[in-house]
Amino acid sequence: MAAPPLLTLQNIALTFGGTPLIQNAELSIAPGERACLVGRNGSGKSTLLKIAAGLVESDRGTRFVQPGATIRYLAQEPDLGAFESTLAYVESGLGPGDDPYRARYLLEQLGLTGEEQPASLSGGEGRRAALAHALAPAPDILLLDEPTNHLDLPAIEWLESELKSLRSAMVLISHDRRFLEDLSEATIWLDRGLTRRMDRGFAHFEAWRDAVLEQEELDHHKLDRKLAAEADWLRYGVTARRKRNVRRLGNLHAMRQQYREHRGAVGTVTMTLAESEQSGTLVVEADKISKSYGERTLVSDLSLRILRGDRLGIVGPNGAGKTTLINLLTGVTKPDEGRIRLGSNLQMITLDQRRMSLDPNATVAETLTGGRGDTVVIGGITKHVIGYMKDFLFAPEQARTPVSVLSGGERNRLMLARALAQPSNLLVLDEPTNDLDLETLDLLQEMITDYAGTVILVSHDRDFLDRTASSLLVSEGEGVWNEYAGGYTDMIRQRGQGVQARVIAKDDKPRAAPKSASAPTAPARRKMNFNDQHDLKTLPAKIGEIEAKIAKVQAIMADPQLYARDPERFQKASMALATLQSDLSASEDRWIELEMLKDELGG
Repeated sequence: MAAPPLLTLQNIALTFGGTPLIQNAELSIAPGERACLVGRNGSGKSTLLKIAAGLVESDRGTRFVQPGATIRYLAQEPDLGAFESTLAYVESGLGPGDDPYRARYLLEQLGLTGEEQPASLSGGEGRRAALAHALAPAPDILLLDEPTNHLDLPAIEWLESELKSLRSAMVLISHDRRFLEDLSEATIWLDRGLTRRMDRGFAHFEAWRDAVLEQEELDHHKLDRKLAAEADWLRYGVTARRKRNVRRLGNLHAMRQQYREHRGAVGTVTMTLAESEQSGTLVVEADKISKSYGERTLVSDLSLRILRGDRLGIVGPNGAGKTTLINLLTGVTKPDEGRIRLGSNLQMITLDQRRMSLDPNATVAETLTGGRGDTVVIGGITKHVIGYMKDFLFAPEQARTPVSVLSGGERNRLMLARALAQPSNLLVLDEPTNDLDLETLDLLQEMITDYAGTVILVSHDRDFLDRTASSLLVSEGEGVWNEYAGGYTDMIRQRGQGVQARVIAKDDKPRAAPKSASAPTAPARRKMNFNDQHDLKTLPAKIGEIEAKIAKVQAIMADPQLYARDPERFQKASMALATLQSDLSASEDRWIELEMLKDELGG
């Protein structure tokens, strides 16, 4: 018999500013279930997750949480002001029985020391601290809204592994397609205020969504034709049978009301790229370039040729120098050593990841037109700014909206709209996928694929790189960059591993210089971190506790009349015994592994 759900939302409705945001949403999460919540930007996903977390009260509907179940919610904008350090903030989420060492472990894995003061944190560091705060107690239910934001590729892949190892039930919101495919077992689609559920992972979502929308349009078309037929019958049919006429008239009015209230699928972004004259065959040539800041070397002796039509992806951990490398390749920054040669007839458009080039005081229309008139010229064709705004899902009334009040996703769409209206033959995209919904991502991928010019892009989105890049330039550490043919999956096949986290020495000092080539090099050995040491110290006691629990359960099951007298208790005891024996086996294997490692390292 399936376990009852830990969390249930039924008939949830919420209205903001007179417009229904959520009309009839439902959500049910069973123990250990991993579900993703998907939908367009602005569809209400984050709001529904806050309702599930108990942070927002709905106008209608019921929320039920199993008594005693613990919930942790990943806040988009965490408040750390009341804490002295990130460690204190993460430890504040731990319960009496939780492992205090887990707080330090999570902070270390997310690139934080625990000593950071909240006032000095960047937005990304605050989000990573909030992620550690949510994961530290291993709750019954995890509600994670964009957990991969501000994480680089090594951290994203670590997070996937960490979440897979937890027994917590999860509801995930993310624009990272690969992240959702790897983790989700069920998909909840929030569309036009309603939820639909598919008991399969995100990998099957798009085919299911398209089938649902196709059937919906077919049903709507049938209703439209029936409406026309009923209207003709009323105009020209026999009128003697009065009661039947009245009934059919009532049916017609009901169908007209249904037709008026039908909310079609939300529109899609229409991207048209203004391309300029063709560039020369050679776009960029780097000859043994190097770049350092202080004692940190970001690029060392790199030689590279980018030809017309190439789609070069640049990947590496945070701090590896990806943005610096883009600036070198495009001539914005001069190398310390070596030479950069740019090709002929280049017209470059750059989309920066921070949207810094947007004037927060300008309106949406002014941003697109440059403050000149009310038209936009795209590929030699003049278009009214309102029509161009609609192509990127902006409502006409947003024409006078200041940039400062737009959401992150809207700002990204505005940056795309402005950039794509300018003639170019070289696109430079630094994290273009931030805050874009999946449908807009699909169209951006198609646009890049069809673009006749050259593309240089930085991204932490593995699926996006697989779909767009013809080759990847990967950071190997210490300023070394190597090029691999294909996308991210192809790179892993050739390289044997994904992108590794950058090693940061204490006080951000450079690591010691390598020994002379003539000196023998000892093979690298794994070291015991504080988590290993903690496990080695505590596992014997934990194994003893598990063995004692097993003995108690076995004593209960030794009663030969138990099944006949109380079959439900017998079933629970059997399940508990299986779980305990699995835990015992895993704990013993871990303890043996650590003992062998300790012996290898000389005690």
